[in-house]
Amino acid sequence: VVKEKNRMGECPVWEERENALVYVDINSQKVCRWSPVTCDVQSVSVDARVGSVALRQSGGYIIALGTRLAFLDWDTQAVTTVLELEQDKPNNRFNDGKVDPKGRFFAGTMAEETAPGVRARWQGALYTLYPDYSVVKQLDQLDISNGLDWSLDQRTFFHIDSLTYAVHAFSYNVHSGKIACPKLVYRLEEEERMPDGMCIDTEGKLWVACIDGSRVIRIDPETGKRIQTVMLPASRITSCCFGGKDYSEMYVTSAYDGLDEAALAKEPQAGEIFKITGLGVKGIPQNFYAA
Repeated sequence: VVKEKNRMGECPVWEERENALVYVDINSQKVCRWSPVTCDVQSVSVDARVGSVALRQSGGYIIALGTRLAFLDWDTQAVTTVLELEQDKPNNRFNDGKVDPKGRFFAGTMAEETAPGVRARWQGALYTLYPDYSVVKQLDQLDISNGLDWSLDQRTFFHIDSLTYAVHAFSYNVHSGKIACPKLVYRLEEEERMPDGMCIDTEGKLWVACIDGSRVIRIDPETGKRIQTVMLPASRITSCCFGGKDYSEMYVTSAYDGLDEAALAKEPQAGEIFKITGLGVKGIPQNFYAA
């Protein structure tokens, strides 16, 4: 549905108040908004790689860019830094982020590659920004903090550290925002490649984007089994969210960075955004950062 190609399209969020899909192109340092009515893409350029975007209750967005958490005013394009973290790790940046049921923003970091396929290990962490702007480090020694969501009963937090090739579940205290007691939910099969972004549906099942695996997979976190696979016409599938007027459509982002000329010739749709219909299941609206 979005033909404008992204170097590293990520973190799609359905924004009901704008009837639009909001997402980032990490490597182009842009926050983008696509209207399904006009099919136009608007974008705001920022001064660092932007790993994630989420809705803000008071309007505009909260974004994680470079090693900063900031507010983005869409109309003025002003970026206001809330907090800077990991200044001792100049090669790190924020990656995926999402708002929890109580309006706190969870976002994690990762080390950038220093050469193709080469990155320092265990440099990432997962943080929670509370509505009073205080921050808590939830997890440490991660590789690529990624896909995150919460169970429908708000008792479990799901998280992906991509280089573990697995989805993990944590007990989640909705009152304090704290997470604990990790356990394995699902380990990806070889052909599924690496887990990236993730979202949950109204049946409590998880949808995981498989980067370099050309697919999204549906997992039952209760049984730890994969129950569905949807193949897509691009290999570097990065993230997914539900949207549309009744949240019955799935939007899927992809990337073309990391593909050589021969691969790009075989994948003319690399970097585009796709819509999957007819899944027979719906998603839930995104939470707003409560400040």
